[in-house]
Amino acid sequence: MRLARLLPLTAALLSAPSLAATREVTLEVPGARLAATLQTPDGPQHARPPVALILAGSGPTDRDGNNPLSGPGGTYRKLAANLAARGIATLRPDKRGIGASTLADPREEAQTFGDFVNDARAWLTWLAAQPGLGPVAVIGHSEGGTVALAAVQGQAGEAPSPARAVVLLAAPGEDIGATIRRQIGQNPANPPALVEETGRILDALGRGERVAEVSPVLAPVFRPSVQPYLISSLGYDPQRLIASQTLPTLIVQGDRDLQVRPEDARLLAAAQPAARVHLARGVNHVLVPAPLDPAANFARYGDAELPLERGVVTAVVEFLRGALR
Repeated sequence: MRLARLLPLTAALLSAPSLAATREVTLEVPGARLAATLQTPDGPQHARPPVALILAGSGPTDRDGNNPLSGPGGTYRKLAANLAARGIATLRPDKRGIGASTLADPREEAQTFGDFVNDARAWLTWLAAQPGLGPVAVIGHSEGGTVALAAVQGQAGEAPSPARAVVLLAAPGEDIGATIRRQIGQNPANPPALVEETGRILDALGRGERVAEVSPVLAPVFRPSVQPYLISSLGYDPQRLIASQTLPTLIVQGDRDLQVRPEDARLLAAAQPAARVHLARGVNHVLVPAPLDPAANFARYGDAELPLERGVVTAVVEFLRGALR
């Protein structure tokens, strides 16, 4: 029965590439050469289609949504195929230092959160200048949601962002420091001394100070080479960012997400009451149906053949059609 329910959507997903054209594009920005896939609906009926920039989540996640830590799930590839089949173009870039996007300085300590924000702004400007494309939106997944909210903010002395709509998929509703404090503090396996050390480190990073001594158990989170990135990230509060922008916004959140809570969607919606919210029942962090068991849920992350949940696709398509018409 489960297979029978999935077959129609699977067939549509697999047929989508034949309805779309893809080409590789590159963009030179300060400190990096960025690479991306532009996917457009095929056929004369799709002259100057609306286009969405898809921004990846944290870590070594590539343009397709594949991550060596969770597998080749292809979330963004699937999303792009679904949107192209419904008349919406997409640009999905590799983040700087990931995939085909290269860095002038590849050291981890040389990277900041602001680099990703500036790269997203550069891609939005590039998309708006393409004569074959129509109005522009930005879709941010997970940490990419915070990048998206920051990228559409107006900057003094510069033209307003060309983006006309924002879609947040499983995006955090709190800054990274609050998330780290909560996750470490709520884990009953963590001793009080570890929780206290976490707080001290985050307090120092919040003041812009680097911390030389970090316990081995906390090194994966606070290793010296990643601290400049964390310091820069702490300045980006998703609630403040969403409250200060007036673009049409859709917030999509699965209730079986192991990484971002439905509470995060509520925090974002409270900060921007005009935003539309879609709570996806039975959906995990990579936007596919998932069981309650955490191990089985995580196993779905790397399933390249599992289609995105139908309701998520419908919500995104209907929102973009309305916002970009």
